[in-house]
Amino acid sequence: MQAIDLSGLSNTVGSSTNTAAGNSTDPAASQDRFLKLLVAQLNNQDPLNPMDNAQMTTQMAQINTVSGIQELNATLKGMSDKFSSMQTLQGTSLIGREALVAGSTLGFDGGVGKGAVALDGPAEQVYVDILGATGQVIDTIDMGALGAGQHAFAWDSEGLGAGAATSFKVRAANAGTPVTATPLTRLTVASVGFSGGALSLQLQDGRTLGYDQIRAFM
Repeated sequence: MQAIDLSGLSNTVGSSTNTAAGNSTDPAASQDRFLKLLVAQLNNQDPLNPMDNAQMTTQMAQINTVSGIQELNATLKGMSDKFSSMQTLQGTSLIGREALVAGSTLGFDGGVGKGAVALDGPAEQVYVDILGATGQVIDTIDMGALGAGQHAFAWDSEGLGAGAATSFKVRAANAGTPVTATPLTRLTVASVGFSGGALSLQLQDGRTLGYDQIRAFM
C-alpha cells in the first residue's frame, strides 16, 4: 500500500481559505469536507510510511483559521446591518428638529425668520442686521452680550412678509475688538434618508444635505 500524498488536503484547505476571504461559504461545510478527506487519508495510509503528525497538525490549524475568518465575516456583517438599522431609527428622531448649517439665509416659520450665529469668543455686543432684497439693512436685532458658541435668534417680519428679508449679517465685538462671528442658517428637518451607508437630511428649503454637513441640531 502506498503512502497518501497530503497535497490534496493542503489544496482543499487553501481553496477554503481563499473562499473565506472572498465569498465566505458555510464554515461547517468546509470543515466537513476537510474532516472527510482527513479520515479517508488516515484509513488508507501506508503503515510503514504514516502521515506526518506535524503536517497534520498544520492542516488542522489552517482549517480552524478558515472557520474563524468565516465566522468573523458573518459577525461583522451582522454588526454592520444592526448599526445601519440603529442609525436609521436615530435619524427619524431628527424630523421636525431644526438644523444649523453654514449660510446667512433666514429660514422662515410663517412670518418669523430664524437664524443663528457661532461666536469664536465672548462678545460684549452682538448685533444681527436683517438684510432686504438689495442688501439694505431693514432691521437690527440687539442680542446683547454672549459667550463663545452657537446662539439662535428669531426675527418677526411684522407684516413685511417673508419675502422682505433674504439674509442677515452679524456684528460682534468685545471691548471694541471685533469677534469672529459665523452666520448659520436655521432650517427644519423635513425628512431623512439612508443610502450608501450615509444618513442624509432633507431640509424645509428643499435641500438635501449629508449628516456631516450639519453643524448642530436644536
